[in-house]
Amino acid sequence: QVQLVESGGGLVQAGESLRLSCAVSGSISSFNTVGWYRQAPGKQRELVARITRGGITNYADSVKGRSTISRDNARNTLYLQMNSLKPEDTAVYYCNAEITPVNHYWGRGTQVTVFS
Repeated sequence: QVQLVESGGGLVQAGESLRLSCAVSGSISSFNTVGWYRQAPGKQRELVARITRGGITNYADSVKGRSTISRDNARNTLYLQMNSLKPEDTAVYYCNAEITPVNHYWGRGTQVTVFS
């Protein structure tokens, strides 16, 4: 059973940075794509960033230029570095690991709260 465990969320002031981590049980390389999604209160879950096994990344326009996704295959860990945080970045951030679009796994999430 695959488990994804997020960490690194917290309460920060606008303009500050956070690095989220997602520990993947088993080999992170076994997944075609791993990524971060977020869900704010009253809103749908949305993609933040994702990275393929080959290292191709894509980002939501709202975080592009402020965030960097990376993966450490040796540590089976996914990261999301977020800089210049804004109050609108407040959400629960979820890690996702995808074998196929219909065969994927979710973590339980980590809360990020940004105050102005």
